[in-house]
Amino acid sequence: MSDILDIETKKKLIKANWRMEELDEVPFVIEVGPMHMGTKKFYNNPDAEIEWSEEHAKKREGVYDYGFSNIKPNQGINIVAGAFGCECKPNDEADPWVTCLIREENVDDVHKLKVPDPVNNPYFEQAWKHVEALQTKSKIPLRVVNVPSPLVTASLIWEYTSFIEATLLYPDEVHVLLEKITEATIGYVKEMFKRITNLYGVSHEFWYVPKEAGIRISDDTAALLSPKLYREFGVKYNAMIAKEFGGVVVHSCGDVSNVAEAMTEIPGLSGLDFTIPQVQNWEKVRDAVAGKTPLWLRHFYWDHIDDGVTDLAEYSKKLLDFFGRKGVFIQTSTPTPEEAAALSGKLHKILSK
Repeated sequence: MSDILDIETKKKLIKANWRMEELDEVPFVIEVGPMHMGTKKFYNNPDAEIEWSEEHAKKREGVYDYGFSNIKPNQGINIVAGAFGCECKPNDEADPWVTCLIREENVDDVHKLKVPDPVNNPYFEQAWKHVEALQTKSKIPLRVVNVPSPLVTASLIWEYTSFIEATLLYPDEVHVLLEKITEATIGYVKEMFKRITNLYGVSHEFWYVPKEAGIRISDDTAALLSPKLYREFGVKYNAMIAKEFGGVVVHSCGDVSNVAEAMTEIPGLSGLDFTIPQVQNWEKVRDAVAGKTPLWLRHFYWDHIDDGVTDLAEYSKKLLDFFGRKGVFIQTSTPTPEEAAALSGKLHKILSK
């Protein structure tokens, strides 16, 4: 197998792939171990976060791929909702649980919500203190703090099921909420870019996503909307974020088959990021997206628990055969360092010309 690439070479090739240039190898990353989230152990605990990151880097020392050491400032996908006043409770299983503020019986309260100050709001202040501590204690570069899409934040502030129904029943109130959330999200990201002086990339996930891409957002709620509803409530507000930061990479878990084409209509779209085993109709995604915009295809080992896939290398080859090579990134993971090292050799052969 080829020697492990140096960081600058990795960045150069990732940027070239993002620009849709033809490369000799499709870039890929392999993470090691279970999902890393803002649980009680790591939430606002910079020492634990740094220790985890250093240990993860050691586990990946024998892995040939396009990743390199970084720190995830785990604050949860709930951060903007928390700044609006939602109670967020750290737990031992996942990012903090969120208590909503809006339900069908108090829809008019969306008009009372105030856009939080990105500097002085207690919830944002907590994040900035965490970022400062991480940068003081470690020289490892930081990913951005989690950036939820306006739709995701809205579905946390407004009780989830009721919010999805409200896109049909109370569209005016949904727009009022999304406008406030978008303003708050833009202010939050602007302040974050001021605070993070040792920036890894513009994603809170492991991939190095170059600053030129703008900002990566998590838009998981999109998978539950029709194309028409996504065009009304997703495209507009994601476009506002893209305009502010020079682009937006949109991630969504779930089955995005029906909204993939609508996502390509976001002005300033600079990439799409899908958890591909959850997508039922690959053909719809390929026809709408492949070869037209950078495409991150994610399949962690736990995504295959119920589908019978045991060979992650062969699954990655299947992705390449179906979606092509142009602008494609492959992201996967293994339970152990030994499996990651072995998989990296297989992927190097499969994803190279």
